[in-house]
Amino acid sequence: MMDYRPSAATPDDGPSPEEGPEAGMVREVLAAMPGSVVFLRPRFAPGGPVVDFLLEAASPQAVDIAGRRGSELLGLSVIATYPGIETTDLWHAYLDVLAGADPYEGEIDYEENTAGIPHRSRYRVRVARCLAGLVVSFTRLDSDKHDQHRLALMQSLGRMGWVDRDLVCGHIVWSDEVYSIFGRDPAEGPLPLEELATHAEADDRSIMEQAVRGLLKAGEPVNRTFRIRLPDQRLRHVRIVAETENDALGHPVRIHGLFQDLSAAKHTERRLLEQKRNALAQQSQLAAERDLAARLQDTLLPLPEQQLDLAGLTVDVAYLPVQEGLRLGGDWYSAVELPDGNALIVVGDVAGHGLDAVATMAQLRFTAKGMAITGTPLPEILANLNTLLLHTSEHHFHTATMIMALYEPATSQLTWVQAGHPPPLLVRDHQARFLPVPAGMLLGAAHEPRFEAATVELLPGDHLLLYTDGLIERRDESIDQGMARLATTVSATPQGLDSLIPALITPHARRDDICVLHLTR
Repeated sequence: MMDYRPSAATPDDGPSPEEGPEAGMVREVLAAMPGSVVFLRPRFAPGGPVVDFLLEAASPQAVDIAGRRGSELLGLSVIATYPGIETTDLWHAYLDVLAGADPYEGEIDYEENTAGIPHRSRYRVRVARCLAGLVVSFTRLDSDKHDQHRLALMQSLGRMGWVDRDLVCGHIVWSDEVYSIFGRDPAEGPLPLEELATHAEADDRSIMEQAVRGLLKAGEPVNRTFRIRLPDQRLRHVRIVAETENDALGHPVRIHGLFQDLSAAKHTERRLLEQKRNALAQQSQLAAERDLAARLQDTLLPLPEQQLDLAGLTVDVAYLPVQEGLRLGGDWYSAVELPDGNALIVVGDVAGHGLDAVATMAQLRFTAKGMAITGTPLPEILANLNTLLLHTSEHHFHTATMIMALYEPATSQLTWVQAGHPPPLLVRDHQARFLPVPAGMLLGAAHEPRFEAATVELLPGDHLLLYTDGLIERRDESIDQGMARLATTVSATPQGLDSLIPALITPHARRDDICVLHLTR
């Protein structure tokens, strides 16, 4: 018995002894041998004893305690490569066998250091004299132990274990992981396959009884998942994969199988299915909401393009939603003739999209129209709408912009108010200018905003453009640049929305819905 550690030695730098004519033959023989076998040629002191051995030949599978293999061993000095070996029983066995003693067989322990972690292993060694040298073979004794450790680790990671059943003598063997899967004390021993179905859940028992019967009687392979209830009442999903080893007559004599715990996978599968169902429910809800919003908006804004004659004004309307066919935005307008013969013209933009935006739009539209019919002054109407938004937005915050105008045909006066909305654009004698903006602010943003009215006289041939901010917004420019572009385009474009809208809008650059009212006198 010996214990030593390998060094990182390199082939001996001294002169090699003369190789005999048998050297090539030894290499050829070892090249055809399995396992770990080397040939050592002794080196002698001048006129004296053996001082070292050289590794002159090695089998392809030869590996030393430092991990060097096959041809990597050739030419190495035993003394230099394995420091301290000259004090061990193995070294003395080398010398004795070389001197004529019987072949030596023994075991050695060694320690190797990999990545700073010491690891101890054991080998069986056989030493025999051959052609004035030594043939040494090494057999690792603890490989089964390492293999068992790796197998146990893989079974633990995969939550699976193996089972063997000798049908002749009835002997059953379970691996440790199978006991863990079934929550069974190893002291109770393995569970016979005939009793497996009794441990399955009621819905799975008949299927398992049939599967086990086919395996035991006819050798039919089994690959099935069933459920068991553990002693602590937890439910576990277990997969069994088993097949038989048959005798010469085809009768099953041994069963080899695997059990695998699929509970985690089934739990993940259920969660994914639940998430999929929730996603489908949300999609259905969103589709219903979009459909309702579209129908509401169709009721409020029935035509995307129309022309109205109101109190001596011609009003051209264009409404272009970003999402064609859904029209879920908060842009809206109202153009009606009031009972007193005046015309009420409103354009607004509710923040956001979807059902909430459409519902808020409906509130503003009908409330504004109702108050205007009663003769409420325009600034007071905006103040009341602001209060309405603040009151209805306690749980859902909503804001909106708006321009509201009242045209009196008797005086050709247009009185208007604004709540944070882009100003109207007046075109007169082919010159475009934005109207001075009266005091006003975003609806729903403050409790006591101030709103004021402004008045402009519309002359024959005048054009007035009311619009939402989608008409002037672009990713690559500011609002001021967008307004300047609008004024320039309107001045240079023949009047009418049919030619104005295409000149102002780049479809792929749009970010918001657009609503435009073009008033002419």
